[in-house]
Amino acid sequence: MASSTLPSNGRLVNIGTHSLALYTNGPDSSSSNEPVVVFISGVASDALNWQAVVRLLGTSLRSYTYDRSGYRNSEPSPLAPSAENVALELSLLIDKAPILNPLILVGHSWAGVIMYEYIALKGTNQIAGLVFVDANHETAPLVMDPNDPILWAVAANVDPYSAWGLEAEHKFTQEEWDAFKAVKTTEKHKLIVHKEDVENYIPSFETLRKKELSKKQPLVGNKPVYVIGGTRSRDWSGLYKAGVAKGNGTEEQKSYVRELIKTIDAKNKDLMKEFLKLSTRSELVFATESGHFVQITQPEIVVDGVNWVLDNLSESS
Repeated sequence: MASSTLPSNGRLVNIGTHSLALYTNGPDSSSSNEPVVVFISGVASDALNWQAVVRLLGTSLRSYTYDRSGYRNSEPSPLAPSAENVALELSLLIDKAPILNPLILVGHSWAGVIMYEYIALKGTNQIAGLVFVDANHETAPLVMDPNDPILWAVAANVDPYSAWGLEAEHKFTQEEWDAFKAVKTTEKHKLIVHKEDVENYIPSFETLRKKELSKKQPLVGNKPVYVIGGTRSRDWSGLYKAGVAKGNGTEEQKSYVRELIKTIDAKNKDLMKEFLKLSTRSELVFATESGHFVQITQPEIVVDGVNWVLDNLSESS
């Protein structure tokens, strides 16, 4: 892959087996003690889903986004894209870049599992704080299934971005939105999504649960942890309505999905509360005008989370 395809703020970082695309945003750090933000995308996502958040952070703080192995400007990995391997490659990227500052890790969706795996691998010495953006807790598949086959039978042939409200409610510029959507049509993207989502997504949760990190709480001591919950019923209701409008689903299937929607927000709230146990200094907020993709439809809430972590750093050890 030619580095000429990279934007001016991007570079390829060789992590030993292959290279990952790292994007630098914001001003230079004033010192090696000043925290920086590292954004970690969820399953089937690259750095572009953080565009609005990075723009809102503006020139106030140094931050980094990156494309995981196989996505967009990054090269494929010889390793399977399990959360455990993704965390390993993230740690190598941080080491090789190098990023020496204290880290505020901000993760969406599956990145919740990746962040736990990163802590299991590297410990918490370099971590300054954490922001979870409607993240997946290790027990999530035991409680709810976003890939529920009946839900998606009712939502067959529905455009998810439209049904989820992202098409109408995103806070990207038009150029950012076009780039976000265009990359998802490439064969390279479809290949890594299959490897992640179909082959490695669910097994990663069980791998993490076996490490029993939940028995070591508060895992990050009193380092600040900010938890943002999305309103999942918005997404699922959108899929349901769009599917019904297409004539999808039997009466039994539609009834089943309606019951799923009734309970999903309470289940997600309980999962978000589990993240609070990570630290003795934690905060939970809900993005009531967003579904799962809070960083796209209410990016200011993610920025608020980063600022809350910064405000609480002086009180953490």
